[in-house]
Amino acid sequence: MEVFGHDLTREPEAVRAAIGLTGQFSAIDDVLTCRENLQLMADPRLLFLDEPTTGLDPRGRLGMWDVIRTQVREGSTLLLTTQYLEEADELANEIAVVDHGKIIARGTADELKAQVGGERIEVVSHDPADLARAARLLAPGGTAAIEEHTRRITIAADGGAAQLVDVVRRLGEAGIKIDDIALRRPTLDDVFLALTGHIAEELPEGEEEAA
Repeated sequence: MEVFGHDLTREPEAVRAAIGLTGQFSAIDDVLTCRENLQLMADPRLLFLDEPTTGLDPRGRLGMWDVIRTQVREGSTLLLTTQYLEEADELANEIAVVDHGKIIARGTADELKAQVGGERIEVVSHDPADLARAARLLAPGGTAAIEEHTRRITIAADGGAAQLVDVVRRLGEAGIKIDDIALRRPTLDDVFLALTGHIAEELPEGEEEAA
């Protein structure tokens, strides 16, 4: 295996000179000297980030996203591991989905989302008593998904914004009041659930859900 043209076995020093690492729990490795810590992290061509936003508040997370984008703009290659799938969606050019230590899918965010189907329309009924009637109106074939506790109806959408407008019109004509309506694309959480049968969750150290 080579990294930037350097063989890992024959040229380990050259490989180490080209890469950097920021661990999950501490920015400083207290086993290393100050100079060695700087050499480990300062301006690498390839930077490994192990869950860099774990424990950060929303402002800190957005700040870290800006740092990551800056590194990429300046020419660094980053390999980021994260359990926050919206983070992978926001930052990654290519995503590898990892479940229990194995890569089960890889591609761009759009390519992965295409595996779980297209867009959907979600409607939140104002009155729980209108749920069944609204579902029959929007999906006469019985294909609507109903969540009674959230008063939410979900239907497949292949007509984009025009279909959304039509749904609003039909509900209005039927006298069905709604609290919310949205046209949504699949998320990476939907992708992970479809691929693995369970949501992304925190695993013991050493096991990552998405990279």
